[in-house]
Amino acid sequence: MKPWRWIVALIFVAMVAAFAWHWVAEDPGYVLIRLRGTSVQMTVVTALALLLLAWAAIALIVAIIRWPFGAMTRRHRRLSRRRLADGMVSLIEGRHGEAERDLNRAARYPSVRGPALLAAAEAAERHGESTRALETLDQAAQETPRAARVLRARFLRTSGKPAEAATLLAPEAGAGTLTPAGWLEYAESSLAAGEARNALRALDPLQKSGELGARRFADVEARVLAAYVLSAGDGATLATLWSQLPKAQRRLPAAVDAYARQAARYGQTMAAMDEIETALRREWSPALVATYGGMGAEDIEQRLRRAEAWVDTHPNDAALLTAVGRMCVRVRLWGKARPYLERALAIEPSATAWEALGDVYAGEGHPELAQRCYRNALALARGEAAEPLPEELRARRIDTRVTAVEERDQHGVPRLSP
Repeated sequence: MKPWRWIVALIFVAMVAAFAWHWVAEDPGYVLIRLRGTSVQMTVVTALALLLLAWAAIALIVAIIRWPFGAMTRRHRRLSRRRLADGMVSLIEGRHGEAERDLNRAARYPSVRGPALLAAAEAAERHGESTRALETLDQAAQETPRAARVLRARFLRTSGKPAEAATLLAPEAGAGTLTPAGWLEYAESSLAAGEARNALRALDPLQKSGELGARRFADVEARVLAAYVLSAGDGATLATLWSQLPKAQRRLPAAVDAYARQAARYGQTMAAMDEIETALRREWSPALVATYGGMGAEDIEQRLRRAEAWVDTHPNDAALLTAVGRMCVRVRLWGKARPYLERALAIEPSATAWEALGDVYAGEGHPELAQRCYRNALALARGEAAEPLPEELRARRIDTRVTAVEERDQHGVPRLSP
C-alpha cells in the first residue's frame, strides 16, 4: 500500500476511535454477574476486555498443548519436502533408483503425495521397472488423475503400444478436456498408431494453449500435417483432404512437400508443380526444391526451365543445383547436368548429388568414375567420408571457388559481399 493510503487509513481509524470513546464515556454500560451468592459488577468495556483476555489465555494453553504434536507434523512436512527436492534432483541427474526411493518416501505426506508419486513413476520407468511404474501410477491416479493418465499414455507409447495410449486419452480428447501435455501426447500417440486424422484434432487446442512455444509447435504441426496428407489412399481422397485443410496449414512447406510427393505418386504432377511453385514464390525452401526435382519424368522440360531460372536468384543453393542436375540426367543432358552437380558438391556434398553425378558418368561411358561416385553416395549416407575424384577432374571441374559467386535475395537483388 502506498504511504498516502496508510495516512488516510490511520486518520480514519483515529476518527472512529475518538467518536467511539466519547460514545462509551457517556454511558459505559453495566454488567452484573451473580453466581451462588457472589455478585460481580463491572462496566461493559471491562467485561469485553476480560473476555478477550480469557480467549487469549485459552488459545495460548491450547497452542502449548498442541505444540509437541505440531512439531512432529512440521518435521514430517519438512522431511517430505526435502525428500521431494532430493528425489527430483536425482531424477534429473540420472540416479533413478535413488530418486524413486526418495520420492516414495516423500509421498507419505499428503500435500506432496500426488507430485511425488508421479515423479516416482517416471523414475521407475527410466530405471526399467515398467511394472512398478504402472503400479505407482495407479496410486498417483487417486491424487492427480489427469496427470497420471497422461503419464501412463506416454509410458504405453514409448513401450510400443501407441494405439492403447491414444485409446486411453480418446474420451478426454472427445470432450475437449485434455491438458496441453495430454493433447501433445494424444497427437504423438495417434501419429505413432497411424491415426493422423486424430492427431490433427490436437493442433488447434495446442496452438491456443501456447504452452509448446512457436518452434516446438511448428515441428509438431509439420509432422502431423505431413502424416495426414500422406494418409490419403488415392488421388481423389488426396484432393478432397487437401482442399479441406485451412489455408494457413496449406502454406506450410512440410504440408506442401507431403502433398506434392503424394500427388506425384498418384499421377497428379501438374497439381504438385503448382503447389510447389506457389509455395516457393512465398518462401524459398530447399526441401521443396528437392521434391520438385525428383517428381519423375512427367513435364520435366517445363520443370527444368523453371528450375534453371531459379538458379539466377539462388546460385549457391546446393539443393537447387542438385535438383537441376537430376532433371538434366533424366533427359540425358549429361554435359549440362555435370556442372550443376559438381557445383552442388563443391558447396555442400550430399549423397543425392554424388548418385546423380554417378549417373552422369555412367551415361557418358565412364564406369569407374560412376562407381566411385556411387560409393561416395553410400559413404555419405552412412555418415562416412567421401572418396575424392581423380586430381585432374577435381582441378578442372570441382572447384570450391565456384561458391564465391554473386548472391541475390529472393527478389533477385544482388547482396553486398561481407
